[in-house]
Amino acid sequence: MLTKETKNKIKDSLRIKLLIVLITIVLIVMMFPKGESIDSEVTVGSIWIKDDLIASTTFEILKNPDTYNREKQQAAEKVHPIFLRDTDIPQQSIDSLKNYNRFLIGVLDDELQNRSQTETNKTFLSPQAYEQFKIMRRRENSLTGHSEKKLSDVFKTVSELLYRIYQRGYINTPFDSITKDSIAVREGRFEKVVPKQIYFDGEGVNNFIELYLKNSFSPNLEVDNAVEEYINNFLSPNIIYSKELTEEAVQNAQDRVPRNLGIVNENERIVAKHDRITPEIKQKIDSYRIAKGEDSGFWGRFMQNLGKFIHIIIILALFIIYVYLFRKKIFHDNQKILLIAIIILFISFITFLLHQINVEAPVELLIVVPVASMLLTIIFDSRIGFYGTIVISLITGAIRGNDYVFALTNIIAGALAAYTVRDIKNRTQIFRSFLFILIGYIASIIAFGLERFDPVEKMLIMSAFAASNALVSPVITYGIIIFFEKIFGITTELTLLELTDFNRPLLKELARSAPGTFTHSMTIGSMVENAAEAISANPILARVGAYYHDIGKTIDPNTFVENQMDNFNIHEKLNPRRSAELITDHVKKGIELARENKLPEEIISFIPMHHGTMVVSFFYEKAKKEFGEENVNVDDFRYPGPKPNTKETALVMLADASESTVRSMTDFDPQKIENVITNLIKARIDDGQLDDAPITLKDIKKIKDSFVNILIGQHHKRIRYPKQDELENKTEDTAGHAPVS
Repeated sequence: MLTKETKNKIKDSLRIKLLIVLITIVLIVMMFPKGESIDSEVTVGSIWIKDDLIASTTFEILKNPDTYNREKQQAAEKVHPIFLRDTDIPQQSIDSLKNYNRFLIGVLDDELQNRSQTETNKTFLSPQAYEQFKIMRRRENSLTGHSEKKLSDVFKTVSELLYRIYQRGYINTPFDSITKDSIAVREGRFEKVVPKQIYFDGEGVNNFIELYLKNSFSPNLEVDNAVEEYINNFLSPNIIYSKELTEEAVQNAQDRVPRNLGIVNENERIVAKHDRITPEIKQKIDSYRIAKGEDSGFWGRFMQNLGKFIHIIIILALFIIYVYLFRKKIFHDNQKILLIAIIILFISFITFLLHQINVEAPVELLIVVPVASMLLTIIFDSRIGFYGTIVISLITGAIRGNDYVFALTNIIAGALAAYTVRDIKNRTQIFRSFLFILIGYIASIIAFGLERFDPVEKMLIMSAFAASNALVSPVITYGIIIFFEKIFGITTELTLLELTDFNRPLLKELARSAPGTFTHSMTIGSMVENAAEAISANPILARVGAYYHDIGKTIDPNTFVENQMDNFNIHEKLNPRRSAELITDHVKKGIELARENKLPEEIISFIPMHHGTMVVSFFYEKAKKEFGEENVNVDDFRYPGPKPNTKETALVMLADASESTVRSMTDFDPQKIENVITNLIKARIDDGQLDDAPITLKDIKKIKDSFVNILIGQHHKRIRYPKQDELENKTEDTAGHAPVS
């Protein structure tokens, strides 16, 4: 089990930071286009503003991948399925028939002469067919003439059928499974393409046999069935489909499709300065990129990858410097750095995948950069979200071949997405981002579309893709943020807003068992929220911290005067040290309750910090009177701390003291309230309680002014109602007869 000190070292380890950054850069570099020279991406319709592009080497003008694949498919479709004619099968079938005829006659004669009772088991005929053949053989052996067909007639008919079928040809594949009307038939070294219908397939053979038997025999179904069964035992297809030869022919046809449209010779001009980029010119430029990448060799590729590495370092360095200078907490938390790296890699990987899709549609507009913008803003703040958006847009633009238009479009849409969630109040608010993201994308599409003379139809299609992005980005953000909160233990403002629900178990218990403390906490919540806005602190965090800072008082609420409803104070009969122990113990109990209920650490920190290391002065002074100052150790009357280390915890400390003291006053004169608050704040500054908090003297003045305005407003004088003395001092025992003002 790692100790807390070890965990803190790992959390702030410089080596781990460097490892995270290095792995992130390497993975991004691996997503760059392979083997291509990374120049700026060109689009059809734009103007080539650089100098004339001259080919430094001879290269092929490669076809568009979609066009090339389509031509290969068309070539494959022109190939006919290949069948092989087997010239040996007809003779083998006829020879087998003749041999079996002799065998069958011997078997039938033996049985008819009662020389054998089991010879029928030596034939493959069914009992019905065997019986028909035996009847015909008996007629053939009879001396008297019969008009019915004899066995010799059957043998002759079967031979004729075999001859006719093989003369025409019998293929082993049903016509329905052959997609083309014609097939290629190979016989030896010769091949010819013929209509498939000139041959028999399985169904055609059966129909031909059935029709031939009807014309050759008297209408006797049993005999026809027996003869049909007999011939099928000797009939095999003599035209056989060859899958291997067909696939080989398809491959050969596809290999013959040219990969290029032509050749650009060395020193030939590819595009001139100020020329408009046409589809043909773009194809030349793209082909030139690939050719330069392929010809670069090992060291060329090494230097190119080094350039990519430095490219990403430069982009990330700007972000890292900002975090180091202005977001120290993030910089010193490797878990948060890892989270940022995961978000960057997530969007980069989506870009890489969509860049592999070769379609005419603008699928790049489905890259959800706004998701990263909203995640970074919700998890951290709007500035991290904005700078993160710029970095991610530049990286994804680099992965797409330094696509400036793509990068700028996503900076605009992502920045608007970050703006919409910078002051998020609930999870449903995230869906308003749809409109702003869509506006950002459409504005960019129109701007660059008009600049490139894009047709309206193209801009409408791009807008449709952008609308899909704008719709799914908030949904993805909503789904992912929950996992990030749980996995990384992050407290977002969405989590804080959920903690303000008075139906939360801890707040319900506080309201039930310690109503005075609950009211005190709610008042402090309002005070610190207003003050936080004045000094640029986090208002929601301050309010939630105020709500939960005293939850430890629910364990023994009567120990605290605000919850003593019967005017009986238990501390009047207790030793001052014991009273101080009971009072300070609510901090320890509050932390235990908070951890049991899985409150975020950011909220738990308010529980000990709202008292810091202050002395419980009332009981300390009481102890000095009772035991003498020399017999009292001031540390026995101190809260355990630590001192406040954020603006928000400092606000709760000052508000807690101010609200409690003002509530105990009998004269709510505005000047007196202001004096009390001023002296309380000064006392805590003099005691060093705010030494660790990033609060300036200017902030102190704003805090004091905010507290004074709220507390004076709460305790301002009111006009007494008529008969108020009677209402305050007289009660009626009879129901329904209470005095009415």
